[in-house]
Amino acid sequence: MKRTVTMVKKRLVSGEMCRKCQDVQAFIDSRGLAGFVDRVVLADESDPASPGWALARRHGVEVAPFFIVESDEGIQVVTSAVAFARLFAEPEVGVQGAPAVSSAGPDSDEPLEIVRWALSRWGKDCAIAFSGAEDVVLVDLAHKTGLPFSVFVLDTGRLHPETLAFIDLVRERYGIEIDVFFPEAAAIETLVRTKGTMSFLVDGHTECCGIRKVAPLRRALATRSAWMTGLRPDQSPATRGELPIVEDDAKFAGPGRTLTKVNPLARWDSTRVWAWLRAHEVPFNPLHAHGFRSIGCAPCTRPVHPGQHEREGRWWWEEATKRECGLHLK
Repeated sequence: MKRTVTMVKKRLVSGEMCRKCQDVQAFIDSRGLAGFVDRVVLADESDPASPGWALARRHGVEVAPFFIVESDEGIQVVTSAVAFARLFAEPEVGVQGAPAVSSAGPDSDEPLEIVRWALSRWGKDCAIAFSGAEDVVLVDLAHKTGLPFSVFVLDTGRLHPETLAFIDLVRERYGIEIDVFFPEAAAIETLVRTKGTMSFLVDGHTECCGIRKVAPLRRALATRSAWMTGLRPDQSPATRGELPIVEDDAKFAGPGRTLTKVNPLARWDSTRVWAWLRAHEVPFNPLHAHGFRSIGCAPCTRPVHPGQHEREGRWWWEEATKRECGLHLK
C-alpha cells in the first residue's frame, strides 16, 4: 500500500527544533524510518499562520511533532513515534486479513489518539456517553477522526430546558443520531408515590439517581463492548483522582460479559477542555455562562461562586465524598 507521510515539527522562536522533535527524529533515525517521511513541515512558534500550525488546526492536533499519513484508505494522524514505527512494521493479521488493533491500549495519552484507537478497535460498538462540555469534546474528536461512532444520552426527566436544547444543537451540528435512554416509568411512579418528589433531600440522592441514571445506563450498555466518558481527575479529586485511560468496567458488564471503559480526557483538566471548545468553536450548554460549571438534573444542580470547586454545585447538601450519582463509582 502506497503511503505519503508528512512530518510536522515545531520550531522555537530561537530557530531551533523543540526538544521533543529532536528526540522523535533521533528515534525514527535509529529505527531506519526516516526514509518513509516524504516531507517535513514546520509549525513556527513565532508565526501562528505557518503551514505546520495550519495542519495542526485542520487535524485537531495540539502537540508537535506529529505525522500525517495519507494512503488509499484515507488520512491518519499519528502523534506517537511508537505508533508511527508500528505503521511500517510487519502487521499482525486478524481473521479478516486486516492489521490488528492493539488490545493493550492506545500508544498516546492525547485525547484525539485515544478516541481514534477506541473507534478503530470497536467502532460504533464503543459509544460516547454525552451530557456536558467534556462529552461534546469527545463528540468533536470522534467527528474529526472520520471513523463511525455512536452517542447516547440519559434523559432523567429532570434536565434543564437548556440541556435539552443543547442535545438537539449537538445532534444538528454534527449530523448524528443520539440514542436517548429514559428511566422506567413504573420505578419513578413508585418512588414518587411512596416518598414524594424531593425525597433525595431527606435520605440522599442515591435511590433517585439509581432509578433515573444508573438503571438507564445499564440498559444503554447492555449490548456494548465499550464506552467513552468525559471524566477528568480534577472534576472530583476525592472520587476521580486516580483515573486510568482504559479500564475494565465490571459494574456495568453484566454476567458473562466484558465491558471496557475509555476515559480519553484522563490527562486533561478543565482549562484544556475549555481551550479546545473555544479553539474549535464547539457548542456548549448555555448554563455554563451563568455560573453552572457541572450540570446535572435541575433540582440537584446550582451555580457556583468564583473560587468554589465545580462539584460544589452538585448535591450541595451532602458530603463532598458522596457527590457521585453512581455512574462512575466502582
